[in-house]
Amino acid sequence: MSIRSGYEEISILKEIAELLNEGTDTIAVLSGVLKKLLHVTGLKTGWIFLIDETGNHFLAAAEALPPALSQNDNQRMCQGDCWCVERYNNRKLTKATNIIECKRIEEVLKEKAGETCGLTHHATVPLRAGQERFGILNVGSPHKTHFQKNELDLLEAVAYQIGTALKRINLTLREQETALIAERNRLARDLHDSVNQLLFSLSLTARAGIEMTPSQELKQTFSYIQDLAQEALGEMRALIWQLRPPGLENGLISALRSYAELLGLSLDIKIIGAGNLPSQVEEALWRIGQEALGNCKKHAQTTDASLLFHTANDGVTMIIKDRGCGFHYEEIRPILSLGLKNMKIRTEALNGTFHLISKPGSGTEIQIRIPY
Repeated sequence: MSIRSGYEEISILKEIAELLNEGTDTIAVLSGVLKKLLHVTGLKTGWIFLIDETGNHFLAAAEALPPALSQNDNQRMCQGDCWCVERYNNRKLTKATNIIECKRIEEVLKEKAGETCGLTHHATVPLRAGQERFGILNVGSPHKTHFQKNELDLLEAVAYQIGTALKRINLTLREQETALIAERNRLARDLHDSVNQLLFSLSLTARAGIEMTPSQELKQTFSYIQDLAQEALGEMRALIWQLRPPGLENGLISALRSYAELLGLSLDIKIIGAGNLPSQVEEALWRIGQEALGNCKKHAQTTDASLLFHTANDGVTMIIKDRGCGFHYEEIRPILSLGLKNMKIRTEALNGTFHLISKPGSGTEIQIRIPY
């Protein structure tokens, strides 16, 4: 890469800014801007690590990695550590920097694990916006062992643009989540104020009909209507809970306890540790807990269940177990139940692990572990 004039630098920054302003999907934006950056600068290889608050890194974008680094679906880039990530986590990486050697490439050369296409060095730049940090941008080219100051300055400007875009995307997602919660609350209020009240009125009317009519046949008809209204009322209340869980503002455990009471379940609760959960984790555990308790009510043929909730510095574990009839299940086979699939999807979307243990006569146990 050789930047020849201030005009060219401005042109590059303008092209990248236009690309960053268009997208709202983090992975698509990072992949697109990385490809654009390499094209306009003449660099050949690049990759972006997003790094969370605990120091774990995730390969969010990569372009033209040499075979030794890209084989097995970029496995070497997705595991282990490297000097640039270590310096970032130690807060020693504060600006665009020349990395003398790449640890991952050095390991490849030692192991003779594949072709590196002449890539030995790269520049690394932190992605940030103000005091917020998001990860690092790495770029390089075959046989390029040093970056000039003007090159590093340009990379730093691009990295700041990327960091600002990531902050914008995060804020947009939070706004969307807030809007979704508001819409759920509105729908829950509407259901409570309209459909729920109509079903309650229908139940009272059927009850009055039973008491007023002398006909035994009509009494049976009104009784059937009352039973249907009560069943629909129970389903409506459960639906309202799913849309707008009363008590979640008082904590997840309180909400699950109240939901179990609503379903007529006796829930034995054990809590280990304490701490505030990230909102996404709490929402996922709430939905998973609802599904698990609902399954207990519908399928387990028991009203007894237990909840173990264990919070630690690096994550949370939730175990819901019933003492019901159980069923045949082998972990190596695909999950057929839509509810169980949804629990697994919610867990794995947060990089968690989902385990189901069940066999006839021995009840069912759901184990959820989510790191943070």
